[in-house]
Amino acid sequence: MDITALRTLYDRQRRIGARPDGPGCRVEREGLVVRHAGPEYAWNGVLWSGLGPKDADAAIAAQIGHFRAAGHSFEWTVYGHDGPADLADRLLAAGFTAEESETLMVAEAASLPASVDLPDGVELHSVTDEAGVRMMAEVHEKAFGTDSSRYVSRMLDQLAAAPDSVAAVVALADGVPVSSGRLDLPEDCDFAGLYGGGTVAEWRGKGLYRALVFHRARTAIARGYRYVQVDAAPTSRPILKRLGFAELTTMTPYVYEL
Repeated sequence: MDITALRTLYDRQRRIGARPDGPGCRVEREGLVVRHAGPEYAWNGVLWSGLGPKDADAAIAAQIGHFRAAGHSFEWTVYGHDGPADLADRLLAAGFTAEESETLMVAEAASLPASVDLPDGVELHSVTDEAGVRMMAEVHEKAFGTDSSRYVSRMLDQLAAAPDSVAAVVALADGVPVSSGRLDLPEDCDFAGLYGGGTVAEWRGKGLYRALVFHRARTAIARGYRYVQVDAAPTSRPILKRLGFAELTTMTPYVYEL
């Protein structure tokens, strides 16, 4: 893959040309900034900016003012190739807090194995209703130790209003949810997004993460997508690299809390 060309395509489709990712959400363009805004439980933040040293501080202040008026905390995701070079320092100076950096990784879906090998007693269940979402939430809370109420609200809204925009799966071990993941299917885009992958502690190291990646890649192909992308945490990056994913750039969330 041509990494530079692929990164440019990703920026054009998933950042500059982003679509709202749920009901009640909207993508807004203000000068050289593209932001995503929606209900409190949705993802609110800056998707892309084409700023330089002379206009960055004013644009940062404008986004703080916008989200303050909306009453939402928000995130500004800084990609490794974004400008100006000191954008991160400017965000910190304006009151943002940096979270753990991730790596944007991409693979051609067709290059990933077609078969899904599961441990004995494990089966995959497609999530299409509230019961399935609750099973995903159970996995999420056990795997990450965080509250999943916002995740549940977002998933239920998305399934109700735009079921074709998401495909989710949960792995059941003798009927108990032990791993899950979501596949976002944005309209008019070459990239399907792998999100929310998690496995409960006692089932890690048994191939479930890999199996859910392959399963969702098959779904992406069936829906007409060429690439699958992951915002990979440091723990996932070496696994995905072994599976054939390429690193496009780093991405670091900067959060502004009201």
